[in-house]
Amino acid sequence: MTLIKLLWIFFQIGLFTIGGGQVAITLMYQPLVEGGYIDAAEFYNMLAVSESTPGPIGINMATYIGCKFFGVGGGIAVTAATILPSFIIILFIAKFFEKYQNTPAVKSVFTCVRPVSAGLVAVAAWNVFKIAVIPLFSVSLPLLGLDIWCVIFFAVCTLLLVFKKISPVLAVVLGAVFGLVYL
Repeated sequence: MTLIKLLWIFFQIGLFTIGGGQVAITLMYQPLVEGGYIDAAEFYNMLAVSESTPGPIGINMATYIGCKFFGVGGGIAVTAATILPSFIIILFIAKFFEKYQNTPAVKSVFTCVRPVSAGLVAVAAWNVFKIAVIPLFSVSLPLLGLDIWCVIFFAVCTLLLVFKKISPVLAVVLGAVFGLVYL
């Protein structure tokens, strides 16, 4: 892969990421993993690091991938390619949105874009779930191929996050400790 090709991939990702960084993850998967540049396990390891570090996940992934392929300069360039479309679009929207935000056409666009964004986030969540909770190397439930300890840990963390409103930082730390102890 050339730097120009990687910049173009991430420019497109930045252009079509509507709904946040999780959507960017879905858009990154196809050209990078299915394109044969990295394998799925490495992609999701990068994702785990990107989610665990401060900043937007999509930008963190772009920086990580740029650094992996082309060093620090590549990380900076890929990050810039990722944010450039948003920068241009925001400048354009800032100029015209207030005037047109209540028009039926603009309302219709946002009404249709929201479910698509939610679907892209769901795809990213499902792909992470498959790698993180359904590993191939552990004690499995016979018919489902699920790692029972990962499933239990996932369920406990999810319940704590939803009902006890624990800090996501605490959940990440618990996940790291679980990984050290269990694996």
